[in-house]
Amino acid sequence: MTTFAPQSSYATAGQLQFAVAVLDRVRLRSDSMPDQLSTLYGDLLQGSYDCVDRVILNAYFTMGQTGGALRTWWRALYGCDDNLDNHHLMRMAGRFSRRLRAWAKEKNIPVVYSSPGERKHDIASKHLATHAVKPGLFMILVSKAPALVWDAQMTGTGKLGQLVPKQPWPYVNHYSFHILDPDWGHLTIKMSGHPPFGAQVMPTRTRSQMRASDKTLT
Repeated sequence: MTTFAPQSSYATAGQLQFAVAVLDRVRLRSDSMPDQLSTLYGDLLQGSYDCVDRVILNAYFTMGQTGGALRTWWRALYGCDDNLDNHHLMRMAGRFSRRLRAWAKEKNIPVVYSSPGERKHDIASKHLATHAVKPGLFMILVSKAPALVWDAQMTGTGKLGQLVPKQPWPYVNHYSFHILDPDWGHLTIKMSGHPPFGAQVMPTRTRSQMRASDKTLT
């Protein structure tokens, strides 16, 4: 992308024309350059289309992404960071898991453990097709995946030193909350079970577009 730093806050006509020309060339180049996968399997393809296949939104707990911010959050939560250590971080993950399963049992929401490689969305879609489901959360799938987990390093005197991410990222339980939404259809919120509880929001593209079209028509 070409950027300008004009002396005033307004770009001149010549600059705007140049910018449009640059963007047009980039657009034409991108349209005429197929990706490597399409080139490799070109003989097997009957056609192509260009649209958003799916949308994945990364949800970050900003105060959990750096060691200093995590200490600030922990102090706000507990009043101090005297108990900020690996033992208490693991206890927080354990409490989250136990309370989640207890709540799901009370609400009659199935919690299903799946293996790596299994398509979680297909498991939930099969459940949707074979059960009467009301709008809202209808299934929780649990599987292991890499996630940010903090290592609370202690000093020689037993006090908290640095907070550093464990490397490589360990495999921990992730919880996929499958939701039937009146507007978006079947969407998923995938969440790590360890602080800082990173998450992804994954709406289903086809249903969301259909819902959006229905609203536009009405």
